[in-house]
Amino acid sequence: MPTTEPVLVMAFNRPDHLEVLLARLRQVEPTRLYVAIDGPRGSRDGEAAQVQACRDLVASVDWNCDVKTLVQETNLGCGLGVSTAISWFFANEDRGIILEDDIIPDPSFFPYCAELLERYEMDERVFAISGCNFVPPEAQSHPDLPYRFSQVPHIWGWATWRRSWDKHRLDIAGWRQELPPTKLWARAGHSLPASVYWASTFELLARKEVDTWDGQFVLASMVSHQLTATSNVNLIENIGFGETATHTVEDRKELQPILAMASPIAQVPVALDAKADAWTRKHHFRATWRGMLDQADRYRKQRKARAS
Repeated sequence: MPTTEPVLVMAFNRPDHLEVLLARLRQVEPTRLYVAIDGPRGSRDGEAAQVQACRDLVASVDWNCDVKTLVQETNLGCGLGVSTAISWFFANEDRGIILEDDIIPDPSFFPYCAELLERYEMDERVFAISGCNFVPPEAQSHPDLPYRFSQVPHIWGWATWRRSWDKHRLDIAGWRQELPPTKLWARAGHSLPASVYWASTFELLARKEVDTWDGQFVLASMVSHQLTATSNVNLIENIGFGETATHTVEDRKELQPILAMASPIAQVPVALDAKADAWTRKHHFRATWRGMLDQADRYRKQRKARAS
């Protein structure tokens, strides 16, 4: 059956990844496809050709589909580029599925997103839907259920509504007023290392020392105290690790094995899975005292490298 939920694909300079993703989309035939492609960086030899190859691939969409494109002539970067693309998407749609070019979903990811987008469209307790799962079954409160609720939206294969994206701000200079220490403490699972982790993350973003957009999306979910429906099985593969990646250079082999999501999907109470979130804080975000020391060491090395 064709996928009737609109799908946004964001690409840049990796036509090999985009080709794999489009091949997967060809299997599920979304009827409305949005493709946003960032522009080349003038300082990178050969990048303009790679970006053009991504643009050319859009012409390979050969199923019955309404295709819209947003092509940047100059490079906007990870922060402004992605946030501009998603804002463009939600200027045209009330809800939808969002994929970066290196995220290859299992075919069952699409009906999973569609069913939950419909189920929670009017439920202000729910912020987003994620098909990405790092947490093993033994660390989940109810691994027999199809999904759980998390405080942090994982964005390797996700979906949401315009109502949630409207809360996102790329510039979070005043984040401490929106998320004072008591609220941060609660959203971070009453964990001091996690509170420090998120405070330092938001502060780096506020100072524009990291060019990204997703930490700001996490902040929006914490400020609004909304939860993300997260599949208890992993529905995506990330093929983007390596030297061409901006942030995910190292594959830490964190994703659980891909398993299909059965339909119809049982309804789950909208309540935080604190056990799974605690595992995620420790093992994925490494929000421990040791992890904080490692993070500080990496930050010092990065600043030294930028200064040299």
